[in-house]
Amino acid sequence: MKRANAAKPRGETLRQQVYLELRRAIEQGLFKAGARLPASREQARTLAVSRNTVLWALERLQAEGYLVARVGDGSYVAPDLGTLGKTRNQRSGKGPALRPAIVAGLSHRGQLIADTALRWNPPLEPAQPFRIGVPEVASFPFAVWDRLARQSSKAEQMAQAQYQDPAGAPALREAIAQWLWASRGIRCEAAQVLVCSGSQQAIDLIGRLLLDVGDEALVEDPGYPGIRASLTGHGVAVRPVPVDGEGFVVEQAAARWSAARLAVVTPTSQFPTGVRMSLKRRLALLDWANSRRAWLVEDDYDGEFQYGTHRLPALCSLPRADRVLYVGTFSKTLHPGLRLGFIVLPQVLASAFAMARALSDRHAPGATQQVLARFITEGHLLRHLRRMRELYPQRQAVLIAALAKASRGKLLLRPSEQGLHLLHELPIGRNDLTLPARAQAAGVFVAPLSRYCIESPRRGWLFGYAGYDTAALRAAAATLGNLL
Repeated sequence: MKRANAAKPRGETLRQQVYLELRRAIEQGLFKAGARLPASREQARTLAVSRNTVLWALERLQAEGYLVARVGDGSYVAPDLGTLGKTRNQRSGKGPALRPAIVAGLSHRGQLIADTALRWNPPLEPAQPFRIGVPEVASFPFAVWDRLARQSSKAEQMAQAQYQDPAGAPALREAIAQWLWASRGIRCEAAQVLVCSGSQQAIDLIGRLLLDVGDEALVEDPGYPGIRASLTGHGVAVRPVPVDGEGFVVEQAAARWSAARLAVVTPTSQFPTGVRMSLKRRLALLDWANSRRAWLVEDDYDGEFQYGTHRLPALCSLPRADRVLYVGTFSKTLHPGLRLGFIVLPQVLASAFAMARALSDRHAPGATQQVLARFITEGHLLRHLRRMRELYPQRQAVLIAALAKASRGKLLLRPSEQGLHLLHELPIGRNDLTLPARAQAAGVFVAPLSRYCIESPRRGWLFGYAGYDTAALRAAAATLGNLL
């Protein structure tokens, strides 16, 4: 394998170079299936890089299935890759396999997005325990929804079949504004609400309208990879900020990334650690935004699911929150199939965002918006959330007890008063990829914390519980206990 400090391809970090060289060596058969790789220290000396650089590359190859780690015995090429190199060369008809990015003709930004997707790789198959971010769907009042849909008159149906306001149906925007005041303490006008296709489109619009190519944006580390990939797609330089017991470390962000123009945070229930941002940090973050004339994006992806006596208000409900864009989604409160979310914008930005939405995909489906507006105003959203706020803590308790029993005390999760998943954190330096790989083969999904990290050395496992009944949680826990 060639030395990694040779001419550096545009856009590739040193650790990406090491990863790509190792991957190519495996794909081309230089490392045979089942072969043991040289020790990480030896590889680091050979390549003239740090050992951490090599470890990052090895962990990523393990996550992608190229390598299998054996505790105390190093890394081995996965035994089921015996024909990989032969097959790829036969397909190309000549020489070594080309990088997928070269074959597809991706741009530099496109390659960065693809790189994030390779590492993140959100599953598309039906949800299986303990996949995170999955709400309870079986209890959704589909009969009520269907009844509301049938209430539309012929004239209303004809109107909904026409092109709609790109900012959203007026009735839905008004319903959302009223709901936010009652539920999250957010005072806003309907004109400030922009309806979009979930929080991912919201982040895409924000990156497109508020940032230029080369601008710096702050994200939580660990944090949601979809945010990072979206901003990268707009040519934005994404800067990681660590998360501690009080949330986003504002002082470090201000000191290290002084040129940042935007920060994306999840203050109510930090993704993926579940930490609540303290009031002190919230006020410091607002001060930072106002003093730097930067924008804050509050991603309140599961803020409705707080189970304690007192509910934490939204960041944008605090004083001096004029530079906060609040992002909400119905994918967690109702179900992801709706593909509806919203942004609460400063008034001055509303018309520009509506135009950008029109250029993106024109507008959300009119009929669905009208039904959702009725669903909210007639009180069905409140009733559904009340049921879920009772159900989810019960399932959380089942998860904690089942994992403790099945693992004989090795997996002791701490209860949480918010969110839809729990984190079991491992000591710094521990490998968190082996168990998820083995669990996946056994039909259980466990997300490693490292999948959501940029620079953070934190490791652990994430366990979603909201979308699974008691029997499914206990069965999955029993399977995991056998693996441990």
